[in-house]
Amino acid sequence: MPSLARILFFPKVAPARAFLVRLAVAGAVLAPMGVAQQNQSAPAAQAVPLLQNSIAADRLIFLTGYAGRPARDLLKDKTFGRLMKEVIPTTMYHYGRDMSLDHAVDNVMGGSKLPVLLRDGRYLIVNGEQGPYLRGRGLYWFDLQEGIALGGFYFTPTNGEPSPTLTIYSNQLKETALAMSELPQGFVQDLYQWEATAKVPPVSPRYFIPADGRKYVLVHDEDYCWHPENTPAPRQDACQEENAQAAEADLNAAYFMKETHNQANATAWMVGRDQMVWLQVRARSCVGPDRLACQIRMTRERTWKLIGGPPRPTRPQPMQASR
Repeated sequence: MPSLARILFFPKVAPARAFLVRLAVAGAVLAPMGVAQQNQSAPAAQAVPLLQNSIAADRLIFLTGYAGRPARDLLKDKTFGRLMKEVIPTTMYHYGRDMSLDHAVDNVMGGSKLPVLLRDGRYLIVNGEQGPYLRGRGLYWFDLQEGIALGGFYFTPTNGEPSPTLTIYSNQLKETALAMSELPQGFVQDLYQWEATAKVPPVSPRYFIPADGRKYVLVHDEDYCWHPENTPAPRQDACQEENAQAAEADLNAAYFMKETHNQANATAWMVGRDQMVWLQVRARSCVGPDRLACQIRMTRERTWKLIGGPPRPTRPQPMQASR
């Protein structure tokens, strides 16, 4: 039986236009939601922050001294090494072969000559493109004001799993169901910029690894048909095709993680009969002029069913900041 990556539809995308759309989306913030009235006798519970256990600002201030210097200088700093042990989840990761996640990251980041970037005096970005194989790319991102630290890891698996793949990780993440727009807005903006310079495809299977060390799907909820006001609208057939590709990437990732029980070092499994039957049902159901819209709707519904979390809507409006 063919592997999952070969069975599921995963065409190429138009990276330049998709990147511009994503930057426009990430550069704005949703209007604040109305505040619900609280019952005086039973106050409403406060929402749990997406990213917990913030790092004290005085522990991060030393990072600014490395702005403009090669990343490898910072990576050799013992204080930085101890800090990253708190940030990187303890788990085994599959990067060509099984290894610890921190070892995989070191393979990609170590020796990087790219400069450390400091944006707006607040966001510090460290990236590396020295992966010894499979086009490995890495990213560290810090919000010095909020005490947030996130990492990114990209490579092209060749073992049959959905490919290429981008994984976001941090011990500050606690949830197991997450969409892109729920991450901090500053991170999303810098991630998109990093993807463009590191030649990471704008649409590919995305995952995240929180503190529990397991791997979960990071859902695309960007609407590639959205465009800023007073700007030309994209061709509906082209942008809907990108939305379909994003939905398909999420489905590939969700089914792969279901079959591999969310193991961070998962390797390729074969498509099961249930997925084959569902693909046939979708093919019969989605015909005619509304084929793509039908395909996107059914695929997203199937993805959230596999993930086991409540469905997230797509974001026709600018992305919101971290909750």
